[in-house]
Amino acid sequence: MSDTKEKILLTALRLFAQDGYEAVSTSMIASEIGITKGALYKHYKNKQDIFDSIIARMFEIDHARAKALGLPTDTYNDDPEAYKNVTVEEDIEYTKSYFRFWTEDEFGKNFRRMLTIEQYRNPQAKKIHDMIMGGGGFEHATNMYRKWIKEGSIKDDNPELLALEFSSVFLFLINLSDTISDIDHLENLLHLYLKRCLKTYKVEKPEENET
Repeated sequence: MSDTKEKILLTALRLFAQDGYEAVSTSMIASEIGITKGALYKHYKNKQDIFDSIIARMFEIDHARAKALGLPTDTYNDDPEAYKNVTVEEDIEYTKSYFRFWTEDEFGKNFRRMLTIEQYRNPQAKKIHDMIMGGGGFEHATNMYRKWIKEGSIKDDNPELLALEFSSVFLFLINLSDTISDIDHLENLLHLYLKRCLKTYKVEKPEENET
């Protein structure tokens, strides 16, 4: 991707996250970068094309992160079978990685903020927001807890309540990152919470107790 095309995409995302999609025009994006609308249209057909490219970039990032951690790479796959070999520890590392992405990565922060604004008026954004931070995310977490309970990795409990507890803590800490500058402190709180979850719910198998 050319430098200009990349600048257009990242600038548009920042403006969408700040003012909302409807309030931002291609003229505003071009002016922010210091190019003409004609130059912008050499890279993107229109504003919707830029928005679609931002969504596609998010899918690419998610795919790469999952692959790096050895997890299923189908973006936002809600099929429990796809995650049948994912351990509790692997999912915790994935959770930590995503927290850093949503709170520290410039693309991640702006993408999350854009979804927060656009979920109420853009069906495409609403669907993705739901998959990541709404009902879809909750259902995924429930399925993961249900799987771990069934295989004996964690203690038998209500998977929906476990998912509700996790989602509440995770999303609340992410939201706090928009108003609290000490991200390291918030990340540490997440780590302490996850550590407590392991201590409380994880079932230690015989080989784990061997010295």
